[in-house]
Amino acid sequence: MADHGKQKSSAAKETMDVLMEMSSILNTGLDMETLATVVRLCESGVNPEAIALVVNELRKESASIKNEGNQTGS
Repeated sequence: MADHGKQKSSAAKETMDVLMEMSSILNTGLDMETLATVVRLCESGVNPEAIALVVNELRKESASIKNEGNQTGS
């Protein structure tokens, strides 16, 4: 049984490594933690298009906050 758990864990890590490589090739800008979260959301049945919209909105908000910080610090 323990061997089966190791195989499953190894397969999951290999899958995430392949997904991370694909993510890098596609220049998504996702780090491993964010990609893992996105995958878990998809596996839970969340609409992938909705996830993409949220990620893009969060990026826009983050950039806006950074820009505001740069303008007030000048």
